[in-house]
Amino acid sequence: MRLIDGVKGHIYKVKNINLERVVKRRLEMLGMTEYSDVTLLNKKKSGAVIVKVRGTRFALGKEFAEGIEIGGDCL
Repeated sequence: MRLIDGVKGHIYKVKNINLERVVKRRLEMLGMTEYSDVTLLNKKKSGAVIVKVRGTRFALGKEFAEGIEIGGDCL
């Protein structure tokens, strides 16, 4: 499942990041690595999502959210 398909308020595990190498490295520097927990805080109509990873909140555009694979709900 992709991050953009997740349910608001649920916690997921990052399985894989299928984005350009530069973007993937930037997300890794922000703490989003494989097997890290990601909480989906909000979803916008434009496709953007707001997530919390390792205590830090940030927004991802639709294209980035579509490139992040997540595992089943951790709740």
